[in-house]
Amino acid sequence: MSQPSRSGTRPVRPDDVKITVVIPTYNEADNLPAIARAILALPLPNLKLLVVDDDSPDGTGHIADELVQEYGAAANGGKRVAVIHRTGKGGLGTAYVAGMTQAIAEGADFIVQMDADFSHSPRYIPQMLGVMLATDADVVIGSRYVPGGSLDERWEWNRRLLSWWANLYSRAILGLRIRDMTAGFKMWRHTALETIGLENIRSNGYTFQVEMAYLCERLGFRLVEIPIHFEDRRIGQSKLDVPVKLESAWRTWQIRWRYRHLQHRPAATVAWSGAQVNADERG
Repeated sequence: MSQPSRSGTRPVRPDDVKITVVIPTYNEADNLPAIARAILALPLPNLKLLVVDDDSPDGTGHIADELVQEYGAAANGGKRVAVIHRTGKGGLGTAYVAGMTQAIAEGADFIVQMDADFSHSPRYIPQMLGVMLATDADVVIGSRYVPGGSLDERWEWNRRLLSWWANLYSRAILGLRIRDMTAGFKMWRHTALETIGLENIRSNGYTFQVEMAYLCERLGFRLVEIPIHFEDRRIGQSKLDVPVKLESAWRTWQIRWRYRHLQHRPAATVAWSGAQVNADERG
């Protein structure tokens, strides 16, 4: 693992950069068309959506194929929507690794990871890009737990408590400063992902977020957290239940043990930036 490169020739204008949004799906047929429309309506001409579908029995993969035909070519000549069809339910972590790997191979400058269910509003993506370019960050994190960040008002107290505890626990065990350890809404500079080496990632499920956050700080990345409003999913059932979160708790110790020999680079820069978008802009 080497330090990420910030080339002086990197694109600096939003219209110049190539962005790929990676969305893993499993039974998201009701959500995918709407989230795709919202993402592709953003004023970013070189933005692409990459769906990684785990053989969804509800036909999500077929809907993704229809979106490929509906949206055609991007400004740079490539397809605006692409799909990776996987056999069986491979899990969140491996889905992100597959999508990010393909995005890098296709020349994306920045890669966004987000959920398909509107928990992460696409309207934050231009803000994340602006912060990325202004701060020269390696990673911009959509955070629920920095000043200005918030959780959906419909979340029950036990879900709030469990989410808060999971973050506090992970930060304490791994000795990190990132406020939102389990954040699933991030924008990555492609060189950061290349430095991590996606082939080295072992966590699947939701522990993937913790492992990636840990490596970011251990490798001395420049991180910026921006406040977001995290919404409850609009349609369908959450795949993150109590047993999954409890499993993540002991897997955090596995992460610490796995990287015990990884040389700790100069301290990562962890900062907060900006203000949340207006409530009436939440999409």
